[in-house]
Amino acid sequence: MNALVDSAAPQLGVAPACAALGLPRATYYRTRYGERLGPKRRRGSPRALSSDQGREVLEALHEERFVDLPPAEVYSQLLDEGTYLCSIRTMYRLLASHDEVRERRQQRIHPPHAKPQLCSTKPNQVWTWDITKLLGPRRWTYFYLYVIVDIYSRYVVGWLLADKESAGLPNSCSSRPARARASRRTR
Repeated sequence: MNALVDSAAPQLGVAPACAALGLPRATYYRTRYGERLGPKRRRGSPRALSSDQGREVLEALHEERFVDLPPAEVYSQLLDEGTYLCSIRTMYRLLASHDEVRERRQQRIHPPHAKPQLCSTKPNQVWTWDITKLLGPRRWTYFYLYVIVDIYSRYVVGWLLADKESAGLPNSCSSRPARARASRRTR
């Protein structure tokens, strides 16, 4: 593919040649120049700890008096003694590189539960409901629309319009409107 793009590039250009062949330009350039240039490697920081210094920090963290202490307390106790090895974050980084930092508490692992799904194969097997708050004719007045929907056909089986949300409303909704009046204020 690259040979075809190389032969067509002087007349058409690289982008149209790649488009005509269905080859992404990035792939073309990566295969052409990638082997020569190679991936860029990140140099280490000049301020990074040497392996001897890292070993010294780990030995300090593994001392008997520091075994049960977090790196922040180890850091402050070493500073009180007049010894500075590295920052707290570097201590955590060294411990993490040796898999010595983990959650200490025993936490329960919850097994995955199957989500309940309501399936119906014909109408009127499974119904669901919803309550919608509707704005009334005046300020601070609302109506509540109770709707029962058949899951299979998605038709409205019953509905009720009320002026308040309450558990004392009738248990069955009717297909004709049950109008509830909003309370009127007198001024």
